[in-house]
Amino acid sequence: MIEIKNLTKSYAGVTVVDIPHLTIRKGESVGLVGNNGAGKTTLFRMVLDLIRPESGEVLSNGKNVMHDEQWKDYTASYLDEGFLIDYLTPEEYFYFIGSLHNENKVSVDEKLNGLTDFFNGEILQKGKYIRDLSKGNQCKVGVAACLLQNPQILMLDEPFANIDPTTQIRLKNLLKDLSLKNSMTTIVSSHDLNHITDVCQRILLMEKGKIIQDIQTNSNTLEELESYFSV
Repeated sequence: MIEIKNLTKSYAGVTVVDIPHLTIRKGESVGLVGNNGAGKTTLFRMVLDLIRPESGEVLSNGKNVMHDEQWKDYTASYLDEGFLIDYLTPEEYFYFIGSLHNENKVSVDEKLNGLTDFFNGEILQKGKYIRDLSKGNQCKVGVAACLLQNPQILMLDEPFANIDPTTQIRLKNLLKDLSLKNSMTTIVSSHDLNHITDVCQRILLMEKGKIIQDIQTNSNTLEELESYFSV
């Protein structure tokens, strides 16, 4: 579903992403791990055509994301709170996102009802603007807005970083259920090795812009990653 060919990106003469080839198949749940500066977020931004590479291409369903916008209809992403419209309330934001996908308020409300546990009573009908929410609750808004779109591809950058343990578990269950029921392709970046190995069938380990390991998740994966990062 996503294919990367000879993709490179440099800043000030330093190569931050260098991936000769990578294929992510439909329905796969893929985790991206690596230390700060490994190139994870830069890779995400090139897949989403937010920044342009020095060379190479990203194909989504066979089409270059730089030259075709069809991928935007089936791709949802949340990278950080900067992608939210923070002067809206969560409800206003959800209705706005829904309207972009031809969903009326009734339809959006039905989908939000399915996220009641995930919200944990902290998001809806609180009379707050998004900018006044905690970072964890802003993350909930961003992730929920993605799920409202029923995407074929979901990309989340550090979704577990600011949310509480209860919400982390609920988010993991949501992602696993959606991957199983909807054959949704999920790409998640995280520093939390426990969560990423629990959610993802496949782990990509990045270092200095390169994918140095491509691992099918098994009972030993967490131990292998912990050993790598403890050196």
